[in-house]
Amino acid sequence: MDRTQLLNKLWEFQHRLGYISKESISTLSKKLNVSTVEIESVVSFYHFFHKKPTGKHTIYLNNSIISDLKGFEDVKATFEKETGCSFGEYGNKEFSLFETSCIGMSDQEPAALINFQPFTDLTPSKVRNIIQKIKNGENVKDFSSKTISKIHYTPDDDKTVIFRNYELGKSVKEGLKFTPQEIIDKIYKSKLKGCGGAFFDVGYKWQSCKRNEDTEKYIICNADEGEPGTFKDRAIFQHLPGLVIEGMILAGYATGAKEGIIYLRAEYQYFKQKLEDLIQEFYTQNLLGKNIQSIDGFDFEIRIQLGAGSYVCGAASALIESMQGRRGEPPVRMWSATKHGFKHKPTVVNNVESLAYASRIIELGEDYFLSMGTKETPGTKLISISGDVAKAGIYEIEYGTSIRELLGIEMAQATAPYYVQVSGPSGECVSPAEFDRKICMEDILCGGSFMVFNRTRDILHILRNFMEFFKEESCGVCTPCRAGNFILNEKVKKMQRGLASQDDVDEIKKWGKIIKLSSRCGLGKSSPNSLIFSIDKFKDYYNLKIAPSNEFQNVEFDMEAAIHEFDSIIKDTQL
Repeated sequence: MDRTQLLNKLWEFQHRLGYISKESISTLSKKLNVSTVEIESVVSFYHFFHKKPTGKHTIYLNNSIISDLKGFEDVKATFEKETGCSFGEYGNKEFSLFETSCIGMSDQEPAALINFQPFTDLTPSKVRNIIQKIKNGENVKDFSSKTISKIHYTPDDDKTVIFRNYELGKSVKEGLKFTPQEIIDKIYKSKLKGCGGAFFDVGYKWQSCKRNEDTEKYIICNADEGEPGTFKDRAIFQHLPGLVIEGMILAGYATGAKEGIIYLRAEYQYFKQKLEDLIQEFYTQNLLGKNIQSIDGFDFEIRIQLGAGSYVCGAASALIESMQGRRGEPPVRMWSATKHGFKHKPTVVNNVESLAYASRIIELGEDYFLSMGTKETPGTKLISISGDVAKAGIYEIEYGTSIRELLGIEMAQATAPYYVQVSGPSGECVSPAEFDRKICMEDILCGGSFMVFNRTRDILHILRNFMEFFKEESCGVCTPCRAGNFILNEKVKKMQRGLASQDDVDEIKKWGKIIKLSSRCGLGKSSPNSLIFSIDKFKDYYNLKIAPSNEFQNVEFDMEAAIHEFDSIIKDTQL
C-alpha cells in the first residue's frame, strides 16, 4: 500500500469503528512499514480522527464568530441537555459532542455536522427536534439541511463570468482548439490571479510546470476552504462543479500532467458522492480518461482526496504533506511545487475558484475577461458575505467595486456596519472611514469573504474568537506561531478584563512582527493581522479599553466566575 493512501485508510477505520484503534494503527504500520508512533502522530494531528470510541452520532458544532453572535451558546446548551453529554468529551454510546471551527456555512449559522451531514440555522427548538428524531431511529441523511448558498448578486449579463449558463464540456472542447502553450498564453494575458488568498499568477504556475521536463506531473485542486467566513468554494462546487473539473482538465492539457486530485475538506464530504458522480459523467463523455476527445496521448484522470480537518492544510505545502500521508505541517521549502511538489514531482496547486475562472476564460476568451474590472485586476470576484447583513450569501462582483457598494442597499444591505473583516481572520479589518476603498489589487484585495459587524458588537469579543481560532489551529511546528498566538490571545483577554495598558499594546505589536517574520507558512504569518490592524484603525475604541501604565494593574477578581458554580447548584436544586 502506498503511503499517499494513509488518510483514506484512516477514514475507513474511522467510519467503520467510530474511532482509530491501536489495532488499526498496528495494521497500517505493517502494511506501510512505518512506525506506529508516526502513524499515531498523523492521527492526532487531524480534528476528525479519534483514538477513542465515539458515539453512534458524532456532532460537530461550529464555534466561529458568526455562529457565536447568532446563538451558539443556547444551541450548545440544548445539545448537551438533550443528549446528556458534554462537549469535548466522548459522551455515551449514542452521542459524542465536539466544537469545531468554521464549517463553511457562515451564511446559515449556527450550524453543525451530525455524522458529517449539515444542519443549519439552528435554534434550541430545532436541536430538540433533531435529537428526538435521532432517538426515534431516523437517519440523519434523510432530514439534514439544504445548504446551497443563495447567489444574491451578479453583474449585468455581459459582465458575469462564473454564474452564467453552463454547458458540460464546452470549456474543454474550446480549449482543445489551441495548443498547450496557447492555453497558457491566454491565461497569462487574462492576468488571472489565484483566488485562495495568495493572489499568485495562475499563468506563471502553469508555465513553470509545463517547462519542467519530468513526465509525471500533477494538478491539485485546493478545496480545503477553512478560513472562517468563507464559503464561496462550496457554492461553486454545489452550483457549478463542472467548471472546476474542466479547469483541472485544461491545466493538465496545458502542462502535460496526467493526473488531477481534488483535496476536499472533510467538512464538505456530504457532497462528495455527487462530485464523484459528475466526474464519472466526464469519463462517460470522453472528457476524462485516455485519448480525451480522440486526441492521442491526451490522458487525464481525476480523483478525490478527503482531508481530515486542519486549517493549515489550506496552505499548498501543508496540503501536499497531508496528501502524502503525513501531518499537515508546512515544510521548509527550497523549491516551488511546480518543480518538486506531490511525490516530489512537478505540481500545480490551484484554488477551486481559480480553476473555475480559468475554465471560463478559455470558454469566453481572455478579451472578455479583460473587458471588465480594473487595469491591474480584470474580471470579477466571488465574495461570501455573512454577519449583520440582510442578505448573507454569495456575490459575484466586478473588480473595482467599493466596499460601500457591496454593503449597500443594492447588494448585501448591511445594518449599521462598523467593523468589517475582509478575507477572514487572517485578512484585514476596515472601519467606516474606509468604506469607499475599492476591491482590487490597486487598493484592497479580498480572498473571498466579508464578515460584517454592526455597532452593537464588541470588537474585542470578535478578536478573542479569532485569536482562539489561531491558537487552536496552529500546527505547532513554528515556535513564533505556536507561542505567539497564545500570548496574543492572553493579551486580548487582559484587555477584555480592563487590565491592559499601553505596554500591552506595544507588546502585541512586537509579537505580531515576530510572528509575521518568523512563521514558516503564509497562514501563520497572517495570523496577527486582524488584531494589529484593529488597534491602528479603531483607536477611539481602544482608548476606552486601555488604561495608563500602572504597576498595580495586574490582579483581577472575577466575581461572576467565583460564584458561577454556586449559582448553578442553587438553580439545579430549585428545578
